[in-house]
Amino acid sequence: MTHRDDIATMLLDRLGDERLGLRTRDREWSWDAVVRESAARAALATAVRDETLGDAPFHIGVLLDNVPDFVFWLGGAALAGAVIVGLNPTRGSAGLAADIRHADCALIVTDSTGADRLAQLDHGVAPSRVLLVDDPAYQRRVDEHRAEPGAAAGVGAASLFLLLFTSGTTGTSKAVRCSQGRLARIAYAATDKFGHHREDVDYCCMPLFHGNALMALWAPALANGATVCLAPTFSASRFLPDVRHYGATFFSYVGKALAYLMATPEQPDDADNTLTRGFGTEASPEDQVEFRRRFGAELFEGYGSSEGGAVAATDPHAPPGALGRPAHPDVVVVDPETLAPCPTAVLDAQARVLNPDEAIGEIVDRRGARDFEGYYRNDAADAERVRNGWYWTGDLGYIDGDGFLYFAGRRGDWIRVDGENTSALTIERVLRRHPGVVTAAVYGVPDPRSGDQVMAAIEVADPAAFDLDGLVSFLLAQDDLGAKGFPRLLRVSDNLPTTGSNKVLKRDLQAQKWHTREPIYRWPGRGRPVYQQMSDADRDALDAEFAAHGRERHV
Repeated sequence: MTHRDDIATMLLDRLGDERLGLRTRDREWSWDAVVRESAARAALATAVRDETLGDAPFHIGVLLDNVPDFVFWLGGAALAGAVIVGLNPTRGSAGLAADIRHADCALIVTDSTGADRLAQLDHGVAPSRVLLVDDPAYQRRVDEHRAEPGAAAGVGAASLFLLLFTSGTTGTSKAVRCSQGRLARIAYAATDKFGHHREDVDYCCMPLFHGNALMALWAPALANGATVCLAPTFSASRFLPDVRHYGATFFSYVGKALAYLMATPEQPDDADNTLTRGFGTEASPEDQVEFRRRFGAELFEGYGSSEGGAVAATDPHAPPGALGRPAHPDVVVVDPETLAPCPTAVLDAQARVLNPDEAIGEIVDRRGARDFEGYYRNDAADAERVRNGWYWTGDLGYIDGDGFLYFAGRRGDWIRVDGENTSALTIERVLRRHPGVVTAAVYGVPDPRSGDQVMAAIEVADPAAFDLDGLVSFLLAQDDLGAKGFPRLLRVSDNLPTTGSNKVLKRDLQAQKWHTREPIYRWPGRGRPVYQQMSDADRDALDAEFAAHGRERHV
């Protein structure tokens, strides 16, 4: 395969290619047609810029589900030298307006539903610069700008191409810069790592405004001339019918989406499908094993972020739960205060870390931030990510005696209970093993007297019918759940809040604590765990405990 330096050139390489490039349930386009549709949108965007934008940044916000026009605007922006800003439709009104302003969107591509929502927001983009893909006048404007495809002057590897808002599950979202050159390198690296090839049929069910779909699926498909098949949004019930309809061979996922899929009733013909592999992040080891068994396809569970390059290299001999081996000798786990590498983790028979205070630290790349291109208009976040010439992932990890690297959660995923560190990630994995739990989030909330206590939120099919005593018995039987990790507070929901990329919004749950109308159960922390549902009076009484101990500010 000839490696190209930028996305625009990769796209122009597809001119004349009659292999299917894009499919939906209703229509299909060859790669040649995809390039030509992209070129028409590049010309339209350039005309709008010349008429109204002046010196404003050539940033195009896209507020759409996974529809063909999203793909055409990706290609159009690459050819025009514009920047795509993926806008998350699940964001609250204030957050969405803030994202549009922060990213300096000068043009927004959306549909009638999106336009109705935008009309209620103070986002700063004039109505004349909001294009509606389901408006007949829009298609006429596209048709008026059809021309022979080509790239604008100056477009190349250094051209900024994407502003990717981070999921923001534990903090404020930031816009990650990604150039055409970086995305091209990612596409070729993914091809080598996960075996992408021209005959692939890639099922795109993760949102195109997020790095998962763009970096793990769309860019490799472009590099290889494979077929991209769009699902407007992820649906567990629609997954297997779509895979069979398209003859899909590859898909990408995130952990919660895979959990939803594994919660669907098993059918005897689940393995009767064309899938060969999938790639994703943060799926539980149990869900991975069950997926392989049920659907007969391999999963590559990865680690990474929109900001930086890979820090782990896959290894077929890696134990369950390991990311693989450090990608190179300068990927290390360090103590953030001393900057010294952490000692090797000592594991017991259940693979629990026996020396967490010493062995767990932050994963860093000491070779620097070669793949990190910075955040847009956020110097403080840049400085936090790159310190001492090192790239700090913001994630915790440890390395075992055999040299395998493990993910131990985000920096905020460690809870201090009775003077000991407890891993929220480990507790989540245990909870998600229970057959009635679709997904789980674990986080620290204040204790009325001192420190923190463990709170868990679980999503189940029917909260009223869920067997809490059965859950307690299950948890007590898990060898890798320590006594400090048993949740003192339990929130039971049929629909936990998530980001647009299907990650549980842990920061929202943590902020709400027990102040929610969803059922909250409390165990005082003594004897065999027995959960009692909290009434309004119980919530008030718990708040009063904080006041009695001078900790009102923590409620």
